[in-house]
Amino acid sequence: MTRIPSVAPTDAGPLIKVAYKFTARQFGEVPEPFAVLANHRKLFLAAARHEMAVKKASKVLPVNVRELAVYRVAWTVGCSWCVDFGTMLSRLDGLDVERLKEIAHYQDSPLYSDDEKAAIAYADAMTGDPHGEHGVTDEQVADLERRFGKAGVVELTYQIGLENMRSRMYSALGITEQGFSTDSCRVPWAED
Repeated sequence: MTRIPSVAPTDAGPLIKVAYKFTARQFGEVPEPFAVLANHRKLFLAAARHEMAVKKASKVLPVNVRELAVYRVAWTVGCSWCVDFGTMLSRLDGLDVERLKEIAHYQDSPLYSDDEKAAIAYADAMTGDPHGEHGVTDEQVADLERRFGKAGVVELTYQIGLENMRSRMYSALGITEQGFSTDSCRVPWAED
């Protein structure tokens, strides 16, 4: 159970009800972070607009590179909801979700390309202490720029930073896996 209860559709205002219907159509159920964030209507609406804008703008990187880097952040932070949802998004994008099981050993795995390994390593550097011993380096960014261009590095950096925010926020609020990765999604307010 989340630390802050989800807002049920019966308790939601008109705009949030519309957003619930939209996300339920898109994902089969309302994502629990939306239902918890609905406790703060203005932040809910700001977050929804932001997520849609980021999705629309993020078209420079290959989808596999972006999704693996974002998944690695969720896995590293330990956000079970983000891992669950990220697995579903990867599946919907036509990516091989079986190789996500090998994310812990990506450096030595033949399942990951050099571009994917570089993006995952960057996610690791940004998710830990970015200025610490294993933080981001000039050489790392230069390598990523050669691979993906300046816009690709900015997109990758933005996506990793955004997933760090999501993963840490959802974990702090006690939001856990919802069943998106297994197609057995639970309704957030059914348990309230």
